[in-house]
Amino acid sequence: MNWLTVAAQVGWSTASLAILESMALPRTPLSRLFTVLLTGLLAGLVLAVAVLPGNLLLGFAARSAFGSYSALPDVLRTPATPQRSYVYANDGTTLLTTFYDVNRTDVGLDEIAPTMRAAIVAAEDRRFYNHGGVDLRGMARALVSNATGGETTQGGSTLTMQYVRNVLKTDPGRTAEERAAATEQTVERKLQEIRYAKALEQRLSKDEILNRYLNIAYFGSGAYGISAASQRYFAKTPADLTLSEAALLAGLVQSPEAYNPIDGDQEAALARRAYVLNAMADTGVITADEAAAARAEPLTLRPTAQPNGCTALAGGQDDWSFFCDYLRQWWLTQPVFGETVEEREQALRRGGYTVVTSLDPKLQATAQQQATSVYGYDEERVLPIAAVEPGTGRVLAMAVNRHYSLAANPAGQPNYPNTVNPLISGGDSVAGYQAGSTFKLFTMLAALEAGMPLSTGFDAPSRLPTRYDADGDSSCDGRWCPANSNPEWMDGYRMMWDGFGRSVNTYFVWLAEQVGPEKVVEMAQRLGITFRADSDADFAEHNAENWGSFTLGVAATTPLDLANAYATVAAEGVYCAPLPVVSVTAPDGSPVSVAPSCERVLDADVARAATDAARCPVGQQSPFGQCNGGTATSVNQILGGRPVAGKTGSSEGNATETFVGFTPQIAVAGIAANPDDATDAVGAAVQAEVIAAVARVMSTAVQGQPELAFDAPSRALVGDPRRPVERPEPDRGPQREPSDDRGPLVEFRRWLDRLNRG
Repeated sequence: MNWLTVAAQVGWSTASLAILESMALPRTPLSRLFTVLLTGLLAGLVLAVAVLPGNLLLGFAARSAFGSYSALPDVLRTPATPQRSYVYANDGTTLLTTFYDVNRTDVGLDEIAPTMRAAIVAAEDRRFYNHGGVDLRGMARALVSNATGGETTQGGSTLTMQYVRNVLKTDPGRTAEERAAATEQTVERKLQEIRYAKALEQRLSKDEILNRYLNIAYFGSGAYGISAASQRYFAKTPADLTLSEAALLAGLVQSPEAYNPIDGDQEAALARRAYVLNAMADTGVITADEAAAARAEPLTLRPTAQPNGCTALAGGQDDWSFFCDYLRQWWLTQPVFGETVEEREQALRRGGYTVVTSLDPKLQATAQQQATSVYGYDEERVLPIAAVEPGTGRVLAMAVNRHYSLAANPAGQPNYPNTVNPLISGGDSVAGYQAGSTFKLFTMLAALEAGMPLSTGFDAPSRLPTRYDADGDSSCDGRWCPANSNPEWMDGYRMMWDGFGRSVNTYFVWLAEQVGPEKVVEMAQRLGITFRADSDADFAEHNAENWGSFTLGVAATTPLDLANAYATVAAEGVYCAPLPVVSVTAPDGSPVSVAPSCERVLDADVARAATDAARCPVGQQSPFGQCNGGTATSVNQILGGRPVAGKTGSSEGNATETFVGFTPQIAVAGIAANPDDATDAVGAAVQAEVIAAVARVMSTAVQGQPELAFDAPSRALVGDPRRPVERPEPDRGPQREPSDDRGPLVEFRRWLDRLNRG
């Protein structure tokens, strides 16, 4: 009989025994000799005072050193442990990635294999179901083993005490010093640990404690909790663990790094597994034959690294990464996840949310294939493509021929061939790209809203003198004089249908002057066009009434903004903010409010009228028979005659080429450009490829969906196509001195320079 057993039998307090346990010294040869002598001395003391209550002796010492044991706090703060957040595609099953600071996912006890539960009890605390939080026998066994230099395969701390220690060292509400103190070998720490453990056993069942322990314990290789460990070592859930796998994992918690079979010593891991299996047999939870069979199994690992963030996605799918980054940026702006950006980041990385995104894997694959079919990953030019669902704003696809990576780029170019810059959605250093004549939609909408019908006609000349002073090639007698790119096909009497279908510049510059350029700019903003370039934002705020070239698409935009603007028209005037999620669920299973944020920004009849004209560019016919030519007629063929609308856009000198199209169910935009060199013109030849790429994405999006027709506009907004409208003389507007650097002349010249530069 050892001395600690005697002490327990005579009723020494747990505080007293904890103090004795803390006296174990480091195992140097000298200290071993000393502790043997000390143990003998204490054993003699125990026998000598066997008739005295233990509290009278060592309890007095405990009170002298640290105050009364009963005065120690017994309510353990147990904050939620950091959890991994899961991010899925819109099918709710395709894993895109996870976000975490700590690789942990809590699971219920019923989601853990019974063999795993039995293995951890056998390995760490065989008397778990028999003690009240503190196992005096186990503590005595550990103390004697430590004191005599023997090998200890099971420590003196119970599972409850280990759980307490894990809580104390991970509680974010405690200071770094307090968390560090949770693992210090001191009498004070051990007393407090015992106090908390005893109290926990009074309010939690054994199964609850075991469940919490299995969710908080560290299993090595970055895996916290049994769910993460099962995935890390065996690529399976804890419910599917075999006996040998459970024994291996149970053996890791004593020394996760030493027994780690991935990064450490596999022989040591196997030896520890054998110990756990033997312990399970000793306690009767398995037979000796079962233990022998499991010991004979070879070590079969399936090391699986859990994806984390947007640079390491599930399955190496880096074409999902730009969407992932957009999701993260959106998350950081949502107050529902925290008051500050830092709190929202912590919620994503530690909150254990389940996020079902709006990303459609099939549509994304098509968009990626189409983007890379126009330009390869190794080309400087890009074709970013975005797809949006009308009526919800949900972003269904975001693709570009770039690798989402922080890897160094050649020649110092920030976006080739690797980048994490938001080339599709804009932001950071990306202001966007000129989208050319796609902006004519905003002029048409402003005119329709002002009561001008689709039949508003104008005899469009090859060049149109305006009220803006200018010089150079774009000047006619000192005034800005925009021209049609193909006079033979574009000049002549035009209405909104064929003016939009044939993309007649002089018609739309004239139309913008009739309604007012500032109303055109405001219309674009109403439909979600964001001016990220400082010069664009300044012009829109201070000089919009003189931004006559805005209708030609000189402002920078992005495929996402453009697709969403056209989606607003497809939704008959209902604007929805771009949204990358379908649902978000908190760890407790409660839904988080992330519904689409929508509002009506256009009268439905105005949107229908604009859609009617937008069928002309894609080779379809208006119900009123006024389409007579388009710049993207191949779209009708690719969509198989399904109702569709859209618009092409070419910036000055074909620096960029754009197409955006929509059906009632989908809106898709793509812009070919060089994000690193605005002077590099992509050329007119690529326009047909951009059109086809966007149309094929649309075709994939509507596969299996019902064919929906566009509603026709009212006769009031159609007007009478037989009645010509006289062209008024352009108003030159108020004149300013050339030295006034805030006047329209200087500001407009800046835009002319930008147009000439492409």
